[in-house]
Amino acid sequence: MKLLFFEDFKFGVVKGDNVVDCSAVVGGIPHSDPQGILVGVINAWGEYRPKLEAAAAAAAGVPLSSVRIRPPVPGPSHVACMAGNYMDMGRTDPGVLDAYLKSPTAIVGSGDTMVLPDAPATIFEGEAELALVISKYASRVSAAEAPGYIFGYMNFIDGSARGLGGGLYQSKSQHSAAPVGPFLVTADEVGDAQKLQVKLWNNGVLYQDYNTSTMARNINQCVEFVTSVHPLKPGDILACGTSHGGLNPFMDGDRIEMEAERLGRLTFTVKDDLKRTWARVTREQMAAKGTPGPTPQLRGKYAKS
Repeated sequence: MKLLFFEDFKFGVVKGDNVVDCSAVVGGIPHSDPQGILVGVINAWGEYRPKLEAAAAAAAGVPLSSVRIRPPVPGPSHVACMAGNYMDMGRTDPGVLDAYLKSPTAIVGSGDTMVLPDAPATIFEGEAELALVISKYASRVSAAEAPGYIFGYMNFIDGSARGLGGGLYQSKSQHSAAPVGPFLVTADEVGDAQKLQVKLWNNGVLYQDYNTSTMARNINQCVEFVTSVHPLKPGDILACGTSHGGLNPFMDGDRIEMEAERLGRLTFTVKDDLKRTWARVTREQMAAKGTPGPTPQLRGKYAKS
């Protein structure tokens, strides 16, 4: 099932190219924000699933193209992200197992805008990633147990402001640096999430195109690692990393689209009031030139002369 929030955070179910308003179905869930509705649905999924299926079957809904889509997971307590988790760009060793936290307030939805901050970043990039959403309290979950703790999956962009002092905190948690959605797709509908093709387009040009089968540590191992450090709660997000070769600069006016198989297409725009520019060169292209890392800034504030 594909779940989402739309308009003023009405809870809905996707039916073909339409969305069916299921607000009445979830109206009895105590909540102080939209995330509370989602968590209530996840916690009592056995109860709500048949009700949501019945509501979706009984109504035609309205076109998805006619509504404002909101983040399907609007306010998790944790957004954990795997670091360097793909065997990309010629890697032969899985490297150090690592992750980091991203601020939940960085989350925006499909159709929204990623706003680049006035900060001396060397480059702004967005990593197309598969993200999972936790189904129940998860602490010290083994890899073998992990599938039972995954409620569903969604598209996730890990926006990154590279080269800022302060490390990953400033790099990863800037406002609007985590577009997600458009839907949260339940795990049963996704099937084998370890064999999904992930693509990212910038202004219609395909830059990232890789398969989740090339993870250095698989999805279950990611759950095991993160929950060995701290618990995750229902509705929390774990992003599984990206293949870095196709990373390219995000600049003012860019239209970004990202699609992991069976998860719908996430679309957003980029805004930079400073109008900074970089050559549209990927990490892989830079490495081929013998210059590992991102392309340097060409023009605008903070460009090096």
